[in-house]
Amino acid sequence: MTVTSMRPPRAKKESAAELLRSDLALDRATGRSVPLRSLALDAGNYDLKYWEGVGSPRAIRSMRFQVPLGRDPVRYSESSPLVELPDGRRYHFGMQAYKYRHQQQTVVENKVDLVKLHLYACLEPIPYLGDQCEFRINLQVSTPDPARNRDRLEELLLGGHEFRRNEIDYRIVVENVQIEREGLGSYRGAQQLGLISENGYTIVIDIGGGTWLSRLIDAEGEVIDENVMDRGGSYELATAISFDRRLTNVLGTSADPGLIMDGFRNNHYYADTGQNWSEWLEEYLDPWYKGIFRTVKSQYTPFMPRVTRFLITGGSSHLIRDRLEGFKLFAVMPDPQFANVRGMLPGETQLSLAPDPELKVATHDDRF
Repeated sequence: MTVTSMRPPRAKKESAAELLRSDLALDRATGRSVPLRSLALDAGNYDLKYWEGVGSPRAIRSMRFQVPLGRDPVRYSESSPLVELPDGRRYHFGMQAYKYRHQQQTVVENKVDLVKLHLYACLEPIPYLGDQCEFRINLQVSTPDPARNRDRLEELLLGGHEFRRNEIDYRIVVENVQIEREGLGSYRGAQQLGLISENGYTIVIDIGGGTWLSRLIDAEGEVIDENVMDRGGSYELATAISFDRRLTNVLGTSADPGLIMDGFRNNHYYADTGQNWSEWLEEYLDPWYKGIFRTVKSQYTPFMPRVTRFLITGGSSHLIRDRLEGFKLFAVMPDPQFANVRGMLPGETQLSLAPDPELKVATHDDRF
């Protein structure tokens, strides 16, 4: 006699991420409040920018040190967080990473593959939750090339995550990930500041630490052409300066391009050595940024007669702000380091930043 089992089929074994997702969902079903957060993340090659839509955006220097298990870390902070993964690996981010012998700089790595670590570093705790931080989160993430990176970003980010940050335990579920082109947040902010003409085309030039990109956008806000350069950001400029004997002879050793990039935001000083390259910066800066503009002009030659604005943004655009003064076709975003991340959250604006009243739309410019 054959006996037929009435036992239901065995359920598929759930992953840790699925269990965490269902756990927090069950908490909602049983009435326990699980906060829902929204975060805009612009994980750049020089710094990690993030914003929750209130207060000021924050930034963490985009470098890290993997702390050996047998070593105590140096002091951590919100701007230099210490992240610990479930397998015990620890990563110290930000400027404090300089206090270790060697650092890993995002600018020479694939930042897409590092997005989970970057997210963990940027998730500040919710004060009233104490040393247990559990929440759901909706993410807005910008990337230079969404078509190429979307699947990988969603694979790494969606679902449950457990980690420690600055000695606080986190259990989170990323419920939604919206991925958009880098630079469009700046464009939306510029629209609300009145920097974009209602007619014609706008070329957004986003100059970052490792890369730069350009996007041609029509009056309706549609991207009709674009160019993403994997190199050519300010790291390339810093590398060129790092070989100059006027710096290396005084230092007595080779110069670190990462420290030169820091100097770009510190009056062109090399760390705390007192060495400065501002007197001869022009020799490197001029060909660097003009090379970018020549490439842009070449790419969009058929559209140039209809271009009514060049919008300059990105964390390295401050290097050329004074070079563009007096050229009305050009506008450099206020607070360009955070312009993109400010414009990423729906409904948020940059209206706290007053536009330059001298910036008016023109139909021709010979800056190239």
